[in-house]
This record gives sequence, C-alpha cells and structure tokens, in this order.
Amino acid sequence: MATASDPPSSLSKIRHIVLVLSGKGGVGKSSITTQLALSLVQQGHSVGVLDIDLTGPSLPRMFGLESKKIHQSSKGWVPVYTDASKQLCVMSIGFMLKDRGDSVVWRGPKKSAMIRQLVRDVVWGELDYLLIDTPPGTSDEHISIAEQLRDAKPDGAVLVTTPQAVATADVRKELSFCRKVGFEVLGVVENMSGFLCPHCAECSHIFSKGGGEDLAKQYDVPYLGAVPIDPQFVLLIEEQHAAAASEATTDHKGTATNGTGFSLIEKYKNCKLCPIFAKIAEQIVEATKDKTR
Repeated sequence: MATASDPPSSLSKIRHIVLVLSGKGGVGKSSITTQLALSLVQQGHSVGVLDIDLTGPSLPRMFGLESKKIHQSSKGWVPVYTDASKQLCVMSIGFMLKDRGDSVVWRGPKKSAMIRQLVRDVVWGELDYLLIDTPPGTSDEHISIAEQLRDAKPDGAVLVTTPQAVATADVRKELSFCRKVGFEVLGVVENMSGFLCPHCAECSHIFSKGGGEDLAKQYDVPYLGAVPIDPQFVLLIEEQHAAAASEATTDHKGTATNGTGFSLIEKYKNCKLCPIFAKIAEQIVEATKDKTR
C-alpha cells in the first residue's frame, strides 16, 4: 500500500530525474534540455522530457512534434514519442492547445494543479532519465514541482546561464532556490558562449565569456561546459519542423513518425554542438550513476 512519503507511481520506474533551471529568461533552457536529451539517447539511455513551462511551452516545436496530441489511456496520459524506437518521449501542455498561438492565462492554483497532473498522471513507463524543463524564475511552477518531487528524490538540477553579469546575477537566485528546496546542483552550463560562424567555424565571443565558469567557482558547484550559438542547430530545428508539417503521421498509439524519415536524433550527430553536449551528458551520467530513488 502506498504511503504519504511514497513517490508518485508515475515516476516509480524512472531511474534518474534531472531539472533544467535558470533564474533568467531567454538563456536557452529549452535548447539545452533538447540537446541534453538527444545526447543521452545517443549514449544508449531512454529519456523522457517534461515541459512545465506552462505559458511558453516550446519543446513540441524543438522536437518537431507540434502537430501531435497526447492520448488518454486507462492508466493516464501517454507522452508523445519522437519515433518508433520509443527511446525519447515528450510531455507538454503545448500538445493540449488548439493553436500554437493560444495563450495560457492562469493564476497560481491552476498552474499548480496542472503541474501536479503532469507529474502524477503521465504514463512514462521505464526510463533512464526524466528531464524537466522549467520556466525562468523561482515562482509558482518551481514551488509546485519541488512539492511534487519531494518524495521522488530527484537527482538534482542543471543551471543554465549566459556569460553576461545580468544573467549570472539572476542565476545566483536559482542557486539559492535549489538550496532552500533541497535540489542538488549537478552543474552550471554557460550557454550562448560565443557565436560559431557557419562559414569558417570561428567562434566570436559576442556576449563576453567566462561568467558561468566564474559563477560555478564562486559557489563551489561543477562547471559542465560552455555552449556557443550554432546557426546549424537552429536550421536543423526548422528543417525538422518543415518536414513534420508536410508529412507527419501519427499511429493509433500516439507514436509520432515523420513520413520524410527525418530523425532529429540521427541528424544531430552531424551538428557541431553534438560533441560538446556529449561531454556534458557524460558528466551528468557520472554525477548521477550512484544515486538511487
């Protein structure tokens, strides 16, 4: 019999839970979450991605799944799978909106109720990793997810910043939040750390550099690495979106398959960011390998 201290049954077969956080908006959390998920799958792990950014859900587009809908089973909501292998699945409120341009105008209690449903009513099945993409700040969604995961014992959080001082100042607040709610900080990623020229591959540091590394040193947390802006990755996402919009089909179980044969997991292997995220993923795997839930 389940007790009050038991984790939600929906999470019982998930080995590791990692949150992606930042106190600052626009630092690229969803991009980091997407590429971390792709890298973990490429390393042989089964991965689920939960999008709790209720007012700005972008993961359906990042994974080329905007035309998909979630399905209700006898056990709960079935997440949307990226392909027939079922190694990567996504759950987002974006799948419930009639139109991508529809706004979600909710007060705190309704947000909390939705996050509770997203945590407890999704049929994830067996997963090696569940990545949780969060909105910026430390408000309703963050308090709700901390409460829902209290008994699930998440492995920790990856904090995302950009190099500028205005971003690192806000990420300091997220570090404070993690300590208050008991989330271990697995490390800091410095996103938008330079711009990769699509012609010569030279990296220009248009937003300065080193802010994330300095922050990690100051707070004595791991520094996972620097990620530059790569136009190739942006084009890859848009190419995937175009392919999905023209020929996407959905089978009766809700598995998303693109008629063009487009595979983001395979295409990403040729992206210049792939080896960078492979190293970040390896560090997260190493940091969580001995953790049990």
